[in-house]
Amino acid sequence: MSTVIETGEQPSLRPERTPTGRRVLMCRPEYFTVVYRINPWMNPAEPTDTSVALEQWQALYDTYLRLGYDIELIDPIEGLPDMVYAANGGFVVDGIAYGAKFTYPERQPEGPAYMDWFRRAGFDVRAPREVNEGEGDFLLVGDTILAGTGFRSDSLSHVELGSIFGREVVTLRLVDPSFYHLDTAVAVLDPTPGREHIAYLPTAFDAESLAVLQQRFPDAILVNETDAAVLGLNSFSDGYNVVIASRATDFERQLREHGYNPIGVDLSELLLGGGGVKCCTLELRS
Repeated sequence: MSTVIETGEQPSLRPERTPTGRRVLMCRPEYFTVVYRINPWMNPAEPTDTSVALEQWQALYDTYLRLGYDIELIDPIEGLPDMVYAANGGFVVDGIAYGAKFTYPERQPEGPAYMDWFRRAGFDVRAPREVNEGEGDFLLVGDTILAGTGFRSDSLSHVELGSIFGREVVTLRLVDPSFYHLDTAVAVLDPTPGREHIAYLPTAFDAESLAVLQQRFPDAILVNETDAAVLGLNSFSDGYNVVIASRATDFERQLREHGYNPIGVDLSELLLGGGGVKCCTLELRS
């Protein structure tokens, strides 16, 4: 179950935050297990429990329902255990869906499966030429796309991304293999133009990228290593409600101090595959 903890802090002292509607794509973890290792979180020798993964995923789904989100579902495919991490399936802005082209062979069939869903849903689908892992490495903040590279998405995909969407793309290089996707090291708290606000883990980036983040987002929340290690930054926000890993307790405190309403969920079973809240959530922007 998700939890919402009230605080005695005076509302008048908090920045005003406004929730906006969200439409998301998710995939039930019916075939979730860890049978290969493509990131430091995965260990095939460590047991996984698909039924627990399903229960935890359902709690996330139910949380989104209570928040009024419009939720679409893609059918899981047997033999693709990581398909639950829907964020990696593409990047959708302005009704255009830029498909994913996965780095590792184990996940490569997911790309066409997600693009097929986008087509059926009426999106303008653009098949990728360059290796990229969708919203795992592409985050929309205002009119700018923050784009991660270093482990999964090739920096050439950033050029392709910019040509497709006609938006500024800012390349950020990840250097810690535990934070191999941008959405494990950066949380977009408010993407609204003029109110852009993020949280991030400074040590996940090289010096040049860290300087870019510091210059562009001087009011960002800096998250500690402990909370990042439970994928606390792998969260999903509507501008007010922020669904986070329930064990990211200091991040929860920081969010409250900045006027947000953090909602904790337990996705510890899915963490065994290297994913959290945001990994399970692909935003569909018309």
